[in-house]
Parts: sequence; structure tokens; C-alpha cells
Amino acid sequence: MHTQGKFRLLVVRLGAMGDILHALPAVTALRSAHPDWEIDWVLEPRWKALLTAEIRDQGSEISDGTSAKSGAVRSPAQPLVDRLFFTRTKEWGKRLLSRQTAREIGALRSELRAREYDAVIDLQGAIRSATIGRAAHGKRLVGEDEPREWAARWLFTERVKTVGAHVIQQDVELVSALAGDALAPLAPLLPVDPAAEAWCDTFLEPTAGQPIAILNPGAGWGAKRWPVECYAAVARGLIERGMLVLVNAGPGEEPLAEAIRSGTGGAAIPLREPLERLIAMTRRIALFVAGDTGPLHLACALGRPVVGIYGPTDPSRNGPFGSDAVVLRSPFSRRDHSRRTEPEAAMLSIQPEDVLRAAATLQAGENRR
Repeated sequence: MHTQGKFRLLVVRLGAMGDILHALPAVTALRSAHPDWEIDWVLEPRWKALLTAEIRDQGSEISDGTSAKSGAVRSPAQPLVDRLFFTRTKEWGKRLLSRQTAREIGALRSELRAREYDAVIDLQGAIRSATIGRAAHGKRLVGEDEPREWAARWLFTERVKTVGAHVIQQDVELVSALAGDALAPLAPLLPVDPAAEAWCDTFLEPTAGQPIAILNPGAGWGAKRWPVECYAAVARGLIERGMLVLVNAGPGEEPLAEAIRSGTGGAAIPLREPLERLIAMTRRIALFVAGDTGPLHLACALGRPVVGIYGPTDPSRNGPFGSDAVVLRSPFSRRDHSRRTEPEAAMLSIQPEDVLRAAATLQAGENRR
């Protein structure tokens, strides 16, 4: 039995980076409205830095692929959730019939059911997320009436019709329906990692307060990726304006960062750091330039100015939200999630000069404040 006021909620949003960041304004609004609720989250371990900087000394760490728990009291290092549970659903799919997978799934199910959730909310809308939500055996399983994967809706006990254009607005509608409140998105509560903050201070000490821009040339697939030579031209222009240009490179994106470094005569600095350091560095920047990718949504979550370079994805649904932003997108681009390797043709009409003008507009706005 739960004591009065100790409503227990499980959030299911497994990944990816941008999608978790899109869920944060809704869950932050829920936390603000109901500070006494116990809110847990299940996600893929690679994204844990978006929710916690705590050192886990309880439960199993995730070396064996099972879940791990953090029962720490909420703090700047873990400001939003009470407990985290980790799952490796993609790896399970590759070895579905193995004994190890069966053990890991069984362990996660047992841990979730032991929490006796009053409600579970699926902010992903996929079969795998809805299956995990159902396995938690909460009293309610709330999801979108038209989820990303249609079959997932049949696992929900409550379906919510959403009308918002942006996915953040849709998530707020879902949590509002669950809580019975009329909520509005709030700036996300992101962890503060003291070690990452100290690393940033040391890294930036020689720059003497120079304004920082981060460029992120990578993207989830090639059609969303603006040409690297265009990013190099933008980097040169920003450097000429006196900015320190860092080039964020995720796993496998190191050649893109190196191409921009070479294209600026070594002036642009590749940034190949773990997520907690990227969060800390993004807090300090004056500008972020990228396509539709997780690090751009991180900059928005932290309220930093962004220039978004869009092609086959729709910025009205997945664009910058909650920060000063300029979105560049050709009127001839069409919404298309095909995983093509080459940049979308209409996206190529966006020129480096367009990005530099957008950056100047954002910087002028910052300077007037």
C-alpha cells in the first residue's frame, strides 16, 4: 500500500538522446506540479547522463546488461527522478533466445513490479516501450492514441488524443491527462556533474572568456546531414568574428570533426567527450549550429541560442523548442524519414552565408539583453 501523497509513476522513454530531451519538459512540469510524487524512469544506459550524475552504490551497475537503480534523494546531480532503471532492448533483440537475455528481462520485470506503480506512462509509443510498460504491472498504462508504432496502442489501458504540433507539446498533453492537470512545458531539469563542470573550467581557462560556438555536423542519417565543407565555411566565419569554435563528434563522427578542423587550418577544435561533459560545455556556449540531432535539442533544453539546419524532418514537430532559435529549411524540402545516405537535395540550397546571418541575428539579440 502506498501512503497518501506517495503516488508512484514510471516514465518509459528508452531513447534516443533527442527524444529523451523532448520528454523532459513534460516530466519537469509534472515534477513541479507534484513534488511529492515518486517518479522513476526506464531508459537505455547510454543516455543516463541526461538524468543523473550520481555514483550508483545501490543495485547492479550495468556491466551485465541488467537494470541498475539509483535510490538517491533528488539533488542537483539527479534533480528530476527518484530512481532509474536501465534496459538494453536493442541488444536483447539480437539475442532474444539466450538465457542471459531471459535473466535480464526477468530481473527488470521483478524490479519494476516490486515498485507497485500507480501509473506508467509511455512517452515513446513503440512496441518495445509499451511492452516494458505493461511488464511493470502498474494500475494504469497511459499512452498516445496514435503512437509511433500503431500496435503499441493495444497495450495501453488509457489512450490520449493529442493535438499539439510539436512532440514536446504532445508529451505535455499526455502527462496532463495522466495527472488530471492543465500543465505547460517547463525548462528541463538537467543534472549538474561536478567533475564535468570542473573539466570544462580547466579546458576553457586559456580562452579568457572568448565566446564559444559548437558545431555538430553529424546526424542520425545522411539525409539530415548538411555537407561538412559547409560547416567548415561556417566555422571560418565564426572564427573571424572572434569565437572559439568547437566541433562535437559522436561515435563514428570523428572524420567529420577532423575535416572541419583541417578546413579551418586547425583553428576549430574537435570535441570528443562523453555526454556529461557535452552537457557542461553546452551550458557555457553562445551559439550552437546543427541539424535535427540530439545535441541541438540539448542546447535548446539548456536555453542556448541555436541555428537549426533542417531538411527531411519537420521542424514544426522536431524543431528547436524553448530557446532563441533560427531554423533554416528549404521550402522544397519534404518530410521524409527514409534513411538515405546522401543529404536531401533541397537542403543543399542552404548556404554558409545563410547560417552566418542567422548566427549574427541571434548574437545581436543576446547582446541587447
